[in-house]
Amino acid sequence: MDRRKEIGHQGEALAASYLATKGFSILHRNWRCKTGELDIIAEVGKTLVFVEVRTRRGTRFGTAAESITTTKQARLIELAQTFLQETNSSPQSWRIDVIAVQLGSGLPRIDHIENAVGW
Repeated sequence: MDRRKEIGHQGEALAASYLATKGFSILHRNWRCKTGELDIIAEVGKTLVFVEVRTRRGTRFGTAAESITTTKQARLIELAQTFLQETNSSPQSWRIDVIAVQLGSGLPRIDHIENAVGW
């Protein structure tokens, strides 16, 4: 596995653990369809939460949260809607969150941005 994928998997594992400690139930990790992948699909209360995880080792190319472009936001909305259609899900509510993981020396920094992508 290349270093970039390794860092991504590490960030996703940290994000899943973080969500679990906050009371989220993890339903799926790395859910794939023909148009892409959703990193984490979780549930908190009666809300279905699609989580995009962004992991960085440094800030040379910007922060992890800054890497969510408008194109990526549109793709996340499309993927969430595809998931809902393909699984015949009709949750009371759903949202798209971003978890930005900053790795480096010391403990990782985890920033959870709720409703990060609007539709």
